[in-house]
Amino acid sequence: MNGLIGKKVGMTSYFSEEGVRVACTVIELEPNVVTQIKTDEVDGYSAVQLGSVDKKEKNTPQSLQGHFKKAGTSPKKNVKEFKDIELEKAVGESISVEEIFAEGDKVIVSALSKGKGFQGVVKRHGFAGVGDATHGQHNRLRAPGAVGACSYPAKVFKGTRMAGRMGGKKVTVKNLNVEKIFSEENLILVKGAVPGHKGSIVVIQKK
Repeated sequence: MNGLIGKKVGMTSYFSEEGVRVACTVIELEPNVVTQIKTDEVDGYSAVQLGSVDKKEKNTPQSLQGHFKKAGTSPKKNVKEFKDIELEKAVGESISVEEIFAEGDKVIVSALSKGKGFQGVVKRHGFAGVGDATHGQHNRLRAPGAVGACSYPAKVFKGTRMAGRMGGKKVTVKNLNVEKIFSEENLILVKGAVPGHKGSIVVIQKK
């Protein structure tokens, strides 16, 4: 599957040729550098390792410094493997936006969702709460209610939906449409929302 490593810039609106206003996410896709090519004979599987965004050499472990020097490129902050990539590139060569994507393509975008901290069951799982039927109780509008069974099995089952940390997990959104590509600025407009905060790293793959 062909793909690139990018950065989420933010959201904007785009007017199509029919005059329809489309909400889009702007993703910056700097030219990715091929840092390693894995083969079935050597590594047991075939894949292409790409790197993006330059990183200071002093902040890079020596083992990785040697890895990037072998590829003939500067240290990279983000590294990702892509399997079944169709482009034939040598180590050290770069891949630009227009080589992978075209307007109208369907793509899959993966990123870490926004971390929301410790949240209750109403926000985390969509519980309705008890509404106004409090029966004289107070401060129970957003409570989860009973979570255990009776005397048997006398425990709370694993996986019971309760309060806890929310967000900060890998989220994948499929079937997003590529609305516009700005090759000179290395920007791509994708219809709809993409996980993550502004400036977060995203992996976009062609379906």
